[in-house]
Amino acid sequence: MRRLVIDSATEACSVALFERGQLVAGSHAMLGRGHAEQLVPMIAALPGKGRADMIAVNAGPGSFTGIRVGLAAARALALAWQVPIEGYPCLALVAAMARAAHPGQAIDVVMTGGHGEWFFQSFAPDGAASGETASLHPQAAAERSQAATIAGSQAVALVARRGGSPAACSLWPDARAFALLGAELLRTDPAPRYGRPPDARLPAA
Repeated sequence: MRRLVIDSATEACSVALFERGQLVAGSHAMLGRGHAEQLVPMIAALPGKGRADMIAVNAGPGSFTGIRVGLAAARALALAWQVPIEGYPCLALVAAMARAAHPGQAIDVVMTGGHGEWFFQSFAPDGAASGETASLHPQAAAERSQAATIAGSQAVALVARRGGSPAACSLWPDARAFALLGAELLRTDPAPRYGRPPDARLPAA
C-alpha cells in the first residue's frame, strides 16, 4: 500500500511517498509563500507522479492559505484516484519529530500563528497531548510553557522569553517524517483546523 503525504500548512512545504510505512521519496522546501504554485510540481516529481492508495494531509493549525492549498490538492487527487484521505494535526507531527531527537522528554510545541499570536501545545514524554492547541500571545505562551524542550518555528523566541534555560529545537512539519506519527492521530475527516477564528466573518443576517 502506498500513501502520499502532503504538508503545506506552514512556511514549509513538503511531500512524501510511503510504501508499507517506509519512505520511498520526498522533498521539503521553505517557501514562505507560493505553496499553490509549488505543491503540484513537487507531487508530480515523486515516483509514479505521487500516485498512491491513500492520501494524508496536514489539516492544521497553521496558515489559512497553506491549509486550504494542501486540503484542496489532497481532495482533488483523492477524487481523481478514488482513494481515501486522512488528516493529521500539525503540532503533533512537530512534537513527534522533536521527540525522535529528544526521546523521553516532555515537549512544548510553538508555531507561528496569526496577528502576532503563536500556536501552542504541550506533549507528554510518551507523545500524548497534554492539552488542546491554543492560539496565544507570546508572553502567555511563555507563562504556560514548562517543558525542558521547546520545538517549532518559534522555539528560539519562546526560549528567550523563558530566560534561555530550555532547549530550543527549531522545526517545521516535514511530510517525510510522517511515519513518526501514531495511527490514532489520523482522522478520516480531514476538516481544516485553523487554530483560531477566521479574520473575516460574514455579516449577520
